[in-house]
Amino acid sequence: MDADFLLVKKMKIGDEQAVDIFIHKYYPQILKYCRLHIHDYNHAEDMTQETFERFFRTLNQYQHYGKAANYLYVIAANRCRDYYRKKSEIAVERLPEQLDWGMEDIEEWLDVQSALDSLPHELREVAVLFFFQGVKQKEIARILGIGLPLIKYRCRKAKEKLVKYLEKEKRL
Repeated sequence: MDADFLLVKKMKIGDEQAVDIFIHKYYPQILKYCRLHIHDYNHAEDMTQETFERFFRTLNQYQHYGKAANYLYVIAANRCRDYYRKKSEIAVERLPEQLDWGMEDIEEWLDVQSALDSLPHELREVAVLFFFQGVKQKEIARILGIGLPLIKYRCRKAKEKLVKYLEKEKRL
């Protein structure tokens, strides 16, 4: 039995310690995912909290088929899409709240954010999960409900476009 299965089982019977372990295990990953989609830290944090709130609200109906992280990514993706649907104008980007970043790091972060924003939605989704979250391609296929060959194609195309965009930025 995997650890997620046991955690979910314990959470379903009301084990608060299991809930804490689950949140501490997945919160940083989901927050990072939301921040890559929503550039405003506070809104990304809200989306992350809403993701967990929705997960726990539907916990009794949840069927464990592998990694709970996959289900959290699906919920987070839907929350992020809803955020942009509701918002007619995208909020001004905020820099990551890390005080130890140098100017080059900030510029690099902004270049990466711009490169991600330049990708079509279907490539951006795969790029965020694969390159920034470290999710395996097979898992991405499950999360997005599409075939592995299409995921491999999208990863390759996203990488090509990101490299091309970032090389262009360096020349400017």
